Amino acid sequence: MPADARTGAIARRVWHCYPRIMQPAPETSIVATSRVACDGASEIPGGAALGHPRVYLEIDEKGYVDCGYCDRRFILKGGPADGGH
Repeated sequence: MPADARTGAIARRVWHCYPRIMQPAPETSIVATSRVACDGASEIPGGAALGHPRVYLEIDEKGYVDCGYCDRRFILKGGPADGGH
């Protein structure tokens, strides 16, 4: 077996040994509408070059949506994920 194949097999076995723990979203925004836009740098002054391409996201019945680029979580105010705020 080539060395690269052995390394990959070991990495796959080690990865499965650890439980998958849900990590909290790195940044959370409470929003009033179910359609939001994210560019990853809207809160950084002059930060458009520091972000990612602007994407439009739709909050579904869970009450939140996560950006696929920066993992920012958008929570619909008064929705199921709002936690009663």
